[in-house]
This record gives sequence, C-alpha cells and structure tokens, in this order.
Amino acid sequence: MVRITLKDGSQREYPRGTTILQMVEDISGKLARKSLVARFNERLVDLGTPVNEDGRLEILTFDDEEGQEVYRHTSTHIMAQAVKRLFPDTGLAIGPPIEKGFYYDFDSSHTFTPDDFAQIEREMQRIIESDYPVVRREISREEALKLFREKGEPYKVELIEALPEGETISIYQQGEFIDLCAGPHLPSTGRVKAFKLMSLAGAYWRGDERNKMLQRIYGTSFPQKALLDDYLYKVEEAKKRDHRRLGKELDLFVVLDEGPGFPFFLPKGMIIRNELERFWREEHARAGYQEIRTPVILNRGLWERSGHWDHYRENMYFTVIDDEDYAVKPMNCPGGMLVYKQHLHSYRELPLRMAEMGLVHRHEKSGVLHGLMRVRAFTQDDAHIFMLPSQITDEIKGVIDLVNKFYALFGFSYHVELSTKPEKAMGSDEIWEKATAALQQALEEKGMNYKINEGDGAFYGPKIDFHLRDSLDRTWQCGTIQLDFQMPELFDLTYVGEDGERHRPVMIHRVIYGSIERFIGILTEHFGGAFPTWLAPVQVRIIPITERQHDYARTLEERFRAAGVRVEADLRSEKVGYKIRDGQMQRIPYLLVVGDKEVEAGTVAVRKRREGDLGPRPVEEFLAHITSEIASRAIN
Repeated sequence: MVRITLKDGSQREYPRGTTILQMVEDISGKLARKSLVARFNERLVDLGTPVNEDGRLEILTFDDEEGQEVYRHTSTHIMAQAVKRLFPDTGLAIGPPIEKGFYYDFDSSHTFTPDDFAQIEREMQRIIESDYPVVRREISREEALKLFREKGEPYKVELIEALPEGETISIYQQGEFIDLCAGPHLPSTGRVKAFKLMSLAGAYWRGDERNKMLQRIYGTSFPQKALLDDYLYKVEEAKKRDHRRLGKELDLFVVLDEGPGFPFFLPKGMIIRNELERFWREEHARAGYQEIRTPVILNRGLWERSGHWDHYRENMYFTVIDDEDYAVKPMNCPGGMLVYKQHLHSYRELPLRMAEMGLVHRHEKSGVLHGLMRVRAFTQDDAHIFMLPSQITDEIKGVIDLVNKFYALFGFSYHVELSTKPEKAMGSDEIWEKATAALQQALEEKGMNYKINEGDGAFYGPKIDFHLRDSLDRTWQCGTIQLDFQMPELFDLTYVGEDGERHRPVMIHRVIYGSIERFIGILTEHFGGAFPTWLAPVQVRIIPITERQHDYARTLEERFRAAGVRVEADLRSEKVGYKIRDGQMQRIPYLLVVGDKEVEAGTVAVRKRREGDLGPRPVEEFLAHITSEIASRAIN
C-alpha cells in the first residue's frame, strides 16, 4: 500500500500501482471530471501515472495556471496532429503553451493562410471526438533518434541530439500521432472542449535569424464555450482599444519615421503624463522621498564600474566627447550612486530615499518596437533607497504599500513574482541567497502570495515584479523591487555607523509605473481611451445649441477654467447632434448642452459619458461635483 497526503492534510491509502486518476475518482467524481494534471511530491505528472511510493498529491484543474498550461499543451498536439493529417509533408518543430493559448511551428511546402483554419479546426474536432488516450513512453536516446529519423522529423532529431547524456527522453502518442515531449498532458484528446485558431506568424527555428523561417500557427482553448466566447470578445475589444489607434484618434502621441521607437507626446498626451507625474510626486513626497535628476550621458568608466559595460552593452547607445567614450544611460542607478557619494552619510540619515523621473535609452531591435509598449527612449519612475541591513524588510514593505496605493487608484489587481539569480550575474551565491531571503521575508510578512521565477533576476540582484491585470484580463509587468548588495560595493558607498566606523549600505532599486510611456499605453487600453475625469485631457465640453448662447458658453468656460477644470466651448457652426457625437468619440467625461432655457435659469444640461442625459443642473452644483471628482481622483 502507498500512503497519499492530500492538499487539505488528509491521508488515504491505495494499492501500489494505482493511477492518480483512479485515486481522484475515488476521492470525488466531480473533481475527477475537472482534473487535468497532478502535482505529486512537487513534480507535475500525468493523471495516468501509477503511484508506487508514499507522497503528497495535489490535483490541478483549469483554475490553476499549470492546469491551463497542460490543457493548452495537449491542444497544440491536437493541432499538430490535424496539420500532419491534412499536409503530410509538414515537419514538426516545437509547440508550447503560452499565456491564454498555444502555438506550433511547422516547416511545410504548403503556405498556411487563415483560409486553412476552418479545415484544420474540423480535423481537430474529429481528433477530439475520437477521444484518443494520450500515452507517455520513456525511451532511450538511440530509440528516439531512430524513431524520428524514420518519421522524417529533422527538427526533433536536432532537439534530441542537443539533450545532455543521460537525460530522460519521453514521447507522447495519441492515435497515429507521436511527438517528442516532456509532458505532462491530459489523459485523452476528448478532454479539450472549446478551441479556436487565431493567427499566423513567421518564426526562425530556435529564434536564430540564421536558421530557416518556419510557419507558426497560434490558437487557444478552454474547457467551456462560454469561456472561449468571453476570451474572443476581449481579443476583439483589445483591437478596438489598441493604444496606437486611440493615441492617434485622441491626439495623445505619435511615433514617426524620423524617430522609430522615440515617441512624440502631443499636448493632450502631455496632460495625462503631467497628471500621472503630479500624483507620483505628491505620493513620493508623502512617503519621504527626495527627488533628484541625473544626466542622460555619462562617461564610459562609470558604466564599466557599474557592470553595465560587461552585462548590458548590447542594449546601449554610445557617443564620443572630447575624444573620450561616453554612453547614453540605459538605467538611472549609476547616477543615483554618484548623488549618494556627494556627502558622507551617518546611520542616522538612513534610510535615504531618492526618486527620479529619469529618461533612459535602450537599443531595441526594430521588429519588437510597439507603440508606447516597447520603445527606445522612456522615462522610468525610478527610486533608489540606501539603508542599513536591519531596515531591509521594512523598506521593502513600504514600497509594497506604495505600489498598492498606485495600482488601486486605477482599479488594477496584480500578482507578484520573485526572480532569482540569473546565469549571467555579479556576486557570490552567498550574497544572492541573503538578498533573495530578504525579499521572501518581506513578501511573507505582508501575507502575499508569490510565484518564484528561477534565474530571472537582474544581473546585480534578485527582484520582486508586480504584474497588473487590466480590464481585458491581460497582465502587464510594471512595478519592480530589486535588492542590491553589489552596486554599493562597486561604488564604495559607505555610511558612518554608531561605532564611528564606515560601513556598507544596502540598496533597493524600484519603479512603480515602470515606464511612464508604457503605463500611459496600458491605461489607454485599460480605459479604452475613456480616462477618469482627473486624467482626461478635456474634462468638460460646453455645447451651445445656437449662436445666441455663445456668450453664456464663454462665460462658463472662463468660470470652469478658473476653478481648475480643463474645459473647452464648442462654438463651431455644426448641429448639436454632431457636436455631441464628436464629444462622445473624443471620450470627454462631461458634455454640457446650453440653450435659451439654460441661459435663463443659470443651469447646464449634463450629459455624462456612458450614463447619457442627466438633465439640467445648477452651474454651482455641477461645478462642485466635478471639482470634487477631480480632487478625489475617482475612477468612476
């Protein structure tokens, strides 16, 4: 018998060789129907795995991230099987799950187009209805090479040859289809219920532009049609909300051929930017930060000292001044270090929090540039905190509180990821372990759930990343907290301790918006261009019905502007209906229609975005309402 400990701590015993699926069916028929994969003794395994030892068992469903990945991994095998049936000469490359979907890269003499999707989907449906068991087999390296050579799959052969000696090689089979795969997978193809092929792209084999260009087919899948329909709706909604289109329509920003990756902010876009920066400055002053500004161009020696020259040079821009090499800063931290060094600091001054809206430049390849989301010049809302080792946990918790305040303002929820030492890193394992433990302690003391990303830290220290979720259920990595023991050492930063001796401070790098440009892009799509009143470039538009009300409209405009409201009077010779529709297209929060009745009564007829006609309101009443809404930074 084997003793199985479940997630709730309860225990059960089963005969050796009982499969996990059989155990789940014994526990709950409903859970068995929802189950997709299992975690046994901290390892993800197929439900068909026989158990021959005691262990801890957790059953994962589509509600779990790993469950979704396995569901979509099996979906990509189903798609590949369908493609092989329809286009037999197609070579298989790789087919992983990705967030909200999956893809497979194919090498085919047939050029795929969206017109092929319906045919492939019909074949996928046949495979699902056949409900083939998805069977795992472990084979030797020699068997694997022989199998895929005979099947004419050179990409699989190359992957096998690249595996280290002694690596376990597994294959999965469903019907006639066999693929090289580590797994795990669903028990059978019939578990996939709702799916859709989405798009096509080119992809170099192994991401190397020297290799052959393959054809990538993207798809998605869900256990219920309603979930698929909701996802497809959000995809279409995202297209309508594309910040590049809205940025042009609403006169917020442009990216021109004269400066690819270097956005131009227009007057209305600058209003949004300035409001975000104003809020940032208010909250940072309240939290005890001092604002600084450091130069954009600094000497090469500084970047060699900081480690950027060795670890980040391919992403930097350079220039020569007075026959010496200089670099355009890709990060603000070395400048912050120089500011700290301008004075000898006492332990009584620490923590010292220095914040900077710092313009940085990074060399991004042209193919990845994307509106405001991926640019070559952007402003980081950076801050560097210098502290005693004993202050680390409290300072990290303070940054988390500030992040909470910022994201709550915009209605964002978020999840947290902790990234550890990367392969290319500075410093000893001991220092990295100490830094990582400090971040974990702060997260646990705040009671926060977090995911660990092994090897994804910055080259100088581990980090906490905040991934916010927008109104279309997409996630964006914005805020970051990085703990750094390396830079203070490299720059010989010190403070005078209680003992009168010099000691090394610890340093935190952190951002909250991340990049002002990118955050504006995210907000534009999150709100669909309908910004909260406090952020809206134009908060009120006054629409006189005829020319007789122009003087009244101008008087109102002056009065509102004096009260701090961003207002404009629409005095164009157009029909009222046209002016209202135009105001709606511009996503202006309030349209005030004024005719003879409103002039006589000293009122305005209020039309509120999304709510429509609210009827007449006394001017003072409306003005008090909107100024209160702006002052509170309400998001409606």
